[in-house]
Amino acid sequence: MPFRAVGLPLAEFASLFALGDHALAAQGMRRMTADSKPGFPCRVTLEDAEPGESLILLTYRHQRADTPYRASGPIFVREKAQAPFDAVDTVPVVLRGRSLSLRAYDAAGFMRDADVVEGAAVEDAIARLFADAAISYLHIHNAKRGCFACRVERA
Repeated sequence: MPFRAVGLPLAEFASLFALGDHALAAQGMRRMTADSKPGFPCRVTLEDAEPGESLILLTYRHQRADTPYRASGPIFVREKAQAPFDAVDTVPVVLRGRSLSLRAYDAAGFMRDADVVEGAAVEDAIARLFADAAISYLHIHNAKRGCFACRVERA
């Protein structure tokens, strides 16, 4: 089953990098410097930041559907991000070494299924979830901290 993994649009965050630390804090955001790899996964490029890279930690509404499943959570965005990850039948490397939670939604934004897998097995989980024709898209989260990782659509 072909799938498409998609990073978040850079345009949603580009203006944040010009803000000072106090202006970010006033909006509940924080500028951080990566001090390890892995550990600071960018939700635009779907890559871990290199140690020393600057990122912004912010709350992001990743499930916008007007249902009880509407949700938001913390994400990192790298200042050096250039373009969002967007690839068919390719799992972003940032997902491979992590335990993942997959949440499967129908077109109306209601969760219909879910699974928890190791990153090495994510393709099988995606195929199993998309075998249900009612599933429109998936959200992948890091299982341990619960942070949104990326959206997966049918290709």
